[in-house]
Amino acid sequence: MNKYIWAILVLLLGLGLGFWAGHHEAELHQSQDLSAEKKPLYYRHPMNSKVTSLTPAKDEMGMDYVPVFAEQPNSAISPQEAGKILYYRHPMGAADTSLVPKKDEMGMDYLPVYEKELAKAGQIEISPEKIQKLGVTTEVVTHRKLTRSIRALGSIQVDESHVHAVTPKFEGWVQRLNVNTTGAYVKRGQALLEIYSPELLTAQQEYLIAKQGQQALNQSSPQARKNSEQLTGNALQRLHYWDIAPAQLQRLQTQEKTLDTLPLLSPVNGVVLDKPAQEGMRFMPGELLFRIADLSTVWLVIEVFEQDIGEVRLGQIAQVHINAYPEKQFSGKVEFIYPTLTTETRTVKVRVVLPNADGMLKPGLYGGASLAAIENKPDMLAVPDSAVLDSGARQVVLVQKGEGRFEPHVVKLGLQADGYWEVIHGLEKGDEVVTHANFLIDAESNLKAALEGFDSQGKPKLQPETP
Repeated sequence: MNKYIWAILVLLLGLGLGFWAGHHEAELHQSQDLSAEKKPLYYRHPMNSKVTSLTPAKDEMGMDYVPVFAEQPNSAISPQEAGKILYYRHPMGAADTSLVPKKDEMGMDYLPVYEKELAKAGQIEISPEKIQKLGVTTEVVTHRKLTRSIRALGSIQVDESHVHAVTPKFEGWVQRLNVNTTGAYVKRGQALLEIYSPELLTAQQEYLIAKQGQQALNQSSPQARKNSEQLTGNALQRLHYWDIAPAQLQRLQTQEKTLDTLPLLSPVNGVVLDKPAQEGMRFMPGELLFRIADLSTVWLVIEVFEQDIGEVRLGQIAQVHINAYPEKQFSGKVEFIYPTLTTETRTVKVRVVLPNADGMLKPGLYGGASLAAIENKPDMLAVPDSAVLDSGARQVVLVQKGEGRFEPHVVKLGLQADGYWEVIHGLEKGDEVVTHANFLIDAESNLKAALEGFDSQGKPKLQPETP
């Protein structure tokens, strides 16, 4: 009896295990079928649907790529809202397109591209939260007047046309120096030194003798009086040609007595730049005794780069800033453009004349000038400098197309001035361009991948190819 009971129990246990194994195998097959049904076709970049991967991956921000399943719709809008189908694209994101439905090499159907989807091609989408974190700012593109300024550096120099050399026209000795230091300020008519010269004594004596002869011939014939007056005048004129002070000549005429020493006077108001004269020295005719500069006007000689020299004109107003007086601004005019270029620096010297009545502008001071370039252009379409992303090969501006949507535009730029670029091509008045955080948007959205869909004219390359 016990043997029959044990046999029945073993049979029931075997039937139970077989049922459980079969049920588990069915569940396993069902799970595998479900997993196969939900297996993603590929993975796409979370911020740029054009970047895809066959395996799970992460973007540059550490975000997981988004899986794309077979049952996912091709567009966020219904086919009725999306309009007509323009063409079909490769399901794995390849560049291949087709005008008619077809399958890829894996047997997957090409995905339709609708009319309204194409309108968003090349756009960059960023969530409002990230826009706020990035600190994105925009500015509306408008027409404005741009005036380019040419900036150049230079130094204050003496006005060479106002430098005077004090040189005697006779031989003599320096009896006494009244001005014996360089840098001293002298006034016009001030006695610079006292000189002794035998030639001057002889000339004075000749004048006095001629004058005495003229007085003795007062009762003689008119011809004799005329000749005597001419001799006296010539003797006096000779002293005048030798730059004898008028006061000393007057004294000689009234006192009728020779002067042992005579002063040599300053011809201008100015500063003594050079003083070779020494007390007691002998000098010859034409020898330099003093060099005096009138600093009522000075030069600022600036170095203008060769690409800017074509915008410089004679008579241009220059706003000058001197490092020694940062709070002051001086104004001058372009007087001369030097005819040669310095090959080492590729610059041309330009001379700006500055008034210096108060004497603040001292030779040797360092400063710079800003010249307003002559522009005859009307108001130009312009964008801020910060809005331009320059890769070297082309310049791109991000245009805001809506909330969180930005579109890169390839632009052609012209004049740069006042913190703005002239836009020749690529934008229209009223476009709203990103002026701050555009580089961050570039990094966030992989702008390079978006720009690959544009040709050299800034138009999308999404043109379907025939199968």
